[in-house]
Amino acid sequence: MDDPGDSAASLPSDEASVESEPPERLEVAIVEEGGDWSAIPFRGQAIVAAAAALARHPLCARARGAEASIVLGDDALLRALNRTYRGKDRPTNVLSFPFQPPPGAEQDRCLGDVVLAVETVAREAGEQGIAPVHHLQHLVVHGLLHLLGFDHENDAQAEAMECLEVQILSALGIADPHAPAGVG
Repeated sequence: MDDPGDSAASLPSDEASVESEPPERLEVAIVEEGGDWSAIPFRGQAIVAAAAALARHPLCARARGAEASIVLGDDALLRALNRTYRGKDRPTNVLSFPFQPPPGAEQDRCLGDVVLAVETVAREAGEQGIAPVHHLQHLVVHGLLHLLGFDHENDAQAEAMECLEVQILSALGIADPHAPAGVG
């Protein structure tokens, strides 16, 4: 693979000592399950950077020292998962699956899995006129926020979650993905 971050769960050694990293960052395992992700170079590093930015946010402290899997899939995988778990027979950009400990077991460090579809990520980035890697980072943050218990089932929840996304993405130098076209 030409992307050294694809299977790495941490930043390359020259970036690991960045002072802004929390003492315990969110460790991510990146699994390429399907689709051709080669059009998004350095996706592994981008995912790790998005997870680190999320873990630095004060409202996401539970992510520090935790683990999550980021699964890079395709529309067929996301369609199957969406149909099975949400009753929607269509692909989607991202799905989150929070870890459910067995009854009686304590919650461990595992937050769960975030699964993304390359075709949908690329198509949406094109429609929005943004870099695919930035859209990928937005969706990783969005999925991880779901694993932390944030949701958008009503207007208040959606506003709070979008605000968090904007703050986290801003730390990565990414414009507000919720701003009207041409703004942000």
